[in-house]
This record gives sequence, structure tokens and C-alpha cells, in this order.
Amino acid sequence: MREREREMESNDHLPLFVTKSAKARIPFQLYALSIFVGICFIFEYRLSYIPAKEEAGRWAWIGLFLSELWFSFYWFLTTVVRWNPIYRYTFKDRLSLRHEKALPGIDIFVCTADPMIEPPAMVINTVLSVMAYDYPPEKLSVYLSDDGGSDLTFYAMIEASRFSKIWLPFCKKFKVEPRSPEAYFRTATEPLGDPARANEWSSIKKSYEDMKKRIETTTKLGRVSEEIRREHEGFSEWNSVASRHDHQTILQILTDRKDPKAVDIEGQPLPTLVYLAREKRPHYNHNFKAGAMNALIRVSSRINNGPIILNVDCDMYSNNSVAVRDALCFFMDEEKGREIAFVQFPQTFENLTRNDLYSSSLNVINEVDFLGFDGNGGPCYIGSGCFHRRDALCGQKYSKEYKADWKMWNDRKVDESASVLEEKCKELASCTYENNTQWGKEVGLKYGCPVEDILTGLSIHCRGWKSVYLNPERKAFLGVAPTTLLQSLVQHKRWTEGDLQIFVSNCPFVYGYKKMPLKLQLSYSPYLLWAANCLGTLYYVAVPSLCLLRGISLFPEISNPWVLPFPFVICVHRAYSLGEFIWCGGTFQGWWNDQRMWLFKRTSSYFFAFLDNILKLLGFTESAFVITAKVADDDVSQRYEQEAMEFGSTSPMFTIIATLALLNAFCFVGGMKRVIMDVRTLLSDPFTLQIILCGLLVMINLPVYQGLFLRQDNGRMPTSLTQLSIMFALLACALALY
Repeated sequence: MREREREMESNDHLPLFVTKSAKARIPFQLYALSIFVGICFIFEYRLSYIPAKEEAGRWAWIGLFLSELWFSFYWFLTTVVRWNPIYRYTFKDRLSLRHEKALPGIDIFVCTADPMIEPPAMVINTVLSVMAYDYPPEKLSVYLSDDGGSDLTFYAMIEASRFSKIWLPFCKKFKVEPRSPEAYFRTATEPLGDPARANEWSSIKKSYEDMKKRIETTTKLGRVSEEIRREHEGFSEWNSVASRHDHQTILQILTDRKDPKAVDIEGQPLPTLVYLAREKRPHYNHNFKAGAMNALIRVSSRINNGPIILNVDCDMYSNNSVAVRDALCFFMDEEKGREIAFVQFPQTFENLTRNDLYSSSLNVINEVDFLGFDGNGGPCYIGSGCFHRRDALCGQKYSKEYKADWKMWNDRKVDESASVLEEKCKELASCTYENNTQWGKEVGLKYGCPVEDILTGLSIHCRGWKSVYLNPERKAFLGVAPTTLLQSLVQHKRWTEGDLQIFVSNCPFVYGYKKMPLKLQLSYSPYLLWAANCLGTLYYVAVPSLCLLRGISLFPEISNPWVLPFPFVICVHRAYSLGEFIWCGGTFQGWWNDQRMWLFKRTSSYFFAFLDNILKLLGFTESAFVITAKVADDDVSQRYEQEAMEFGSTSPMFTIIATLALLNAFCFVGGMKRVIMDVRTLLSDPFTLQIILCGLLVMINLPVYQGLFLRQDNGRMPTSLTQLSIMFALLACALALY
């Protein structure tokens, strides 16, 4: 007993987490220095050999130089982000020894918006996975925000509340991972060596499959049967619902931790479970996900008021049942915990193809960039998989005197019954509650931006708080990545549009001036300036190829010593990129797919995001929020698994991609014709670098040519789009020639 007391006393002085700088940084610094020297030589060449006013190609040359200036500036920003990566390590055993009885309440927010795009069966798997955290259940409260206001989702939540009574004890008894039933039963095998456990395993699996079938059948019908409606009085709320965009607040506490009957089959308490569909009216701005999150913050403050808030997207289930304890190691650390506003986990996905066809894994960002972001003052908030300190999220400024009172929450008691709380909380989720308040401005998540998460995180940093990034070996959350090219491009268009909007209206160098370190301001910039990359990329993809067709040289000859910096910078930069990608767990083909998506996004998604920002500044458009589909048709899924790119939709983005691909193919043929007709070798031709650049663009666009001319499945380019792209490419070539 005395030994245990001495152990606890010594443990009291130990930190709950440590921070370590990355080792072996010299190779990266040498790489960065060599690239910088190569860039300086390129600039020297560009400035020394600008064509005279009367020479052809003067403006093309200047445009290329400006593009290279931009790429160099952007490279500098990314280098700043990566300069000082750090790793975080937590000590959950120390947390348990020191604070197990005083662990704070956790309010978990899950957001969904459309039962057709985000199936209720998927949503409840996320809900069940966080209900089953390795954490005292009486201190967990799970809130589902249903912006679709759907009785289908409500029915699924009722089913989940019933299933949780057998699922939670099963998870704890057998230490199940992951704790999403769908994910677990998809990967786990029946424990045949233990008959008793095998019977229980089979019984739980059958119960889950029966529940899933009932939910999917109801969802497919598009309505809840009268028999089911009679089972729960909450369905009566939908009697007065006009539409998903016009209804009163619907709030149902499905499991109340104060209710003695709210226990699992082993008599242990269940987490509080709440369904919320905030009020929607046609002439009120509901502010998309940010508005839903703010409504949840207010409602949860009345029901449970947990000092820590976790928010996850409805497709991002918990893959690590102890991640909640990892997060608390930061918040509850006696020395540094008081200055931490949020703990961000990476977004990772379970449905990626072997070679990550659409470059959705974000592996390099998760494994490299965010470590450097953390070293510069803390990562940005990325909208999901993030644990927040409620005080910081609600607008409180950081001060050295701040200290969280965890004991106060544990002593807090709510005497009202669930029905009384439901009525009192409905006003908090009304569409008029925020009128003439600071909600969406200084309190809660920020409004007026498609990426409310980045803006909210930036404002929290500007109030003096810090954040941390944790990427545990077992991923904390797993989600669903886009399974078509168009879904991926549209998603990136929304992200980059919002990021650029933040840079224009809340530039970190202005908004964060004297409020956060310069290196943190610089760290935000590469992400906020994603969209601006479209101009230089479009120029570099189109103009050198057209000049090749016209016979205008924009690079030095191979025999000229000034040619050396160009292949050096390109080859070293790409070689480092390849090594980094493989080190992060990718493949060579995955890296090549990443290069292709880099090109596609910069020439389509980023371009339209940039254009929309200009139109918004001129007052022609307003912000919109697009939900990425979480389900796909069987034939689309099959092509995705076979890593065949999906072009089977008509979209302006595809028109740009196809036009540029065809333009480079035509110019490459013209350039090779020039070499053959002039009886020159590539080593003596003044257009060698342009031909190589054009050839690389043709290689990277091979799937586009297949979609235009060779494929016969439904994933090929639509005929009308093919014809339009050919016409635009030929027109551009004709203008270049004449």
C-alpha cells in the first residue's frame, strides 16, 4: 500500500505528455539549401536573358518568370511549415493514476445533413463507436445534429440506443477494436477456440445485422412505417414538419444518464444520447455546419456542459477507443495543459485503393506537414476528429491565470427531467436565438465561410491559445474518401474557395499581427493560398506547349550551361517528393497518381475556387456548402476498386482537364514533328526542355485520353464533352499558330 502511495506521489510530478523534435533534419536542410541555390540561378537566367521588345515571346517569357516567382514563394512557405517538426507522446497510465476519479465530462458532437447522401446506417456506426469509448460512460454525452431533419435518421438513432445496451458491454468485455460494429464485423473473425465467446460473438453480430437490415429497408422506402412510429412518441414531432428546410426544433433525449433505467444488460450506465434537428425556416440563414455546431454547443451546455467537446463527421468513426484519454493527457497536464485549446487528430480513410487513385489519403500532410505546423505553434482545426476546450471554443481569451476547474464539473448536478430539459433547450436551437448576439462572430464557430473550421481555429490562435497535433500509431478516426474524380474535385474546390476567402478577409499577417507568432502566420498561408496556385500552374501547363507549337523557345538549349538549374531543381524536388511519399507509406504508382491529382486540382478545382472568390468580392455569388456523397453505385465502386478513373459526368472541370490534355498532345506531336523535319537531335534542339515538359504532361494525362477515346464503360468521358474539348484545344492551337 505504501509503495503504491509513493508511486502516486512520484507520478504527480511527471508530465502527462512530452514533445520531441524530429531527428536527422540535416538532409532536409541540405535539400532546401540546394533548391534555394538552384532557384537563384533560374532567376538570374530569366532576368539576364529577357527577350528584347521586338522579339517574339517576350511576354510569354515574362509570364513564365512570374509563374516561377510564385512557385518559389509557395515553396518557401511550405519549407517554413516543415522546418521544425515535432512529435507528441502521451502517458495514459499517469492520467489514470492521477485523475481517474476526476475525469471531466466529454460532449461528443456528430453532424449529418442528408440521409440520402449520408446513410443513417453509417451515421449510427459513428455514434456507437464514440459511445463505446474506453471512458466512464456516465461522463460521456453523444449529440447527433441532423440538419436533414429526417425521421429516418431519428429512427436509426432509436435503434442505436437499443443496440448500445448489448454492444457496449461486448466491446469492454472483449476489448473490441474498432468499436464501429460495421467495421469490426467486416474485419474480425469468429473466435472459434472459445465456444462461449463464439456464441456471444455470433449473437451480437446477428443482432447488428438485423438492426442494419431494418434501418436500410426503412431508408430505402423513404419513410418510417406507422407501426414503428407508434413505438416512440418522438415521431409525433414530424406531424408538423413541412419540409427539411421548414420545421420546428426537434430535440429528443434518447438516453438520459440520470434515468436509473438507462443501463446496459450488465447494469452499467449508458452515455447520454441526444438527437437534435435545429429549427429551420425558409427566410433564415442557417449557416450550414457552423450553425449546427453552435446549436449543439448551446444545447449541450444546458444538458451536460462537458468542459471538453469532441466533434466528428458522421462518416468518421472512432478507430481507437483510448484516443479520448490521449487528448485528455494534453488538457489535464498541470504545467502546459492550461494553454491548449484543442487537440487535432488527422483525418484518415478506410476505403482508399492500394495506389490511392484520387490522392485522398493526405499522408504527406498528416505525417509531415502537420508535424511542422505543430512545431510552429499548433495545427489548424480541420473540422473533424478534434477535441476542444469548451471555454476556448466559446470565445474566451487565454490568460496565464486561466485554470480549468475539473472538479466543478464533477460536482455539477442537473435536477430537471429529460422532458423538461427538452422543452427548455428547444429555444437554444431556434433560428432566432442568435439574433443580436456574438454567436458566429466572437462565440462558437465562425460564420460566413465554407471552411468554418480553419477560420475558427485561426481566431482561437489569435486569442492566445495553443493547439497540438497527435497522430497515434493506431489511427483515432477512419472516414470515407471520395470514390469519383468529380467528388474529389468538388470537395477540394469547396476547401480552397473557403481558404482563399479567409486569406482575403482574415489574412493571418493582418488578423494575427502581434497575436500569434510569425512562423504560425506563415504556416497557415500555404493552405489558405491553395487556390492561388491555379494561375501559375495553368500558365506553365499551356503556354510553353503553345510556344513550342509556335516555335518560340522559353528555356536554354541543352548545350547551354544555364540549362542545368532547371532539371536540377525539378529532379531534386520531385525525387525528394517521391522519397517522402514512400516513407509515409505510399507506393510509386500512388505518388504518380498524386502528381496527376496535383495537376487536376490546380487546373480545375483551384481555378473555379479562385474565380468564385473574385465573383464573391464583386457581389455576384454567395457561399454555398456542398456535401460530399458517402455512397456510390455498384458499378462506380467497382471501377474505383479497379483504379479506373471516373469521368462519366458532364462538368466544366472535366472540360478544362480534357482540353489541356488534348492541347499538350497536339503540341507534343507538333514539337516532335519539328525535331524530325529539321533533322535535329533532342540534345541540340533549342526546344528540348519544352518537348520534355510537354511529354511529361502527356504521360500524366494518359487516363484522360483513355476516357476520351478508348473506354466503353459508363466511366468514360461524355461524347459532348469530348467534342467540346477537341474544339477548344484545336482553337487554342490555331490561335497560337496564326
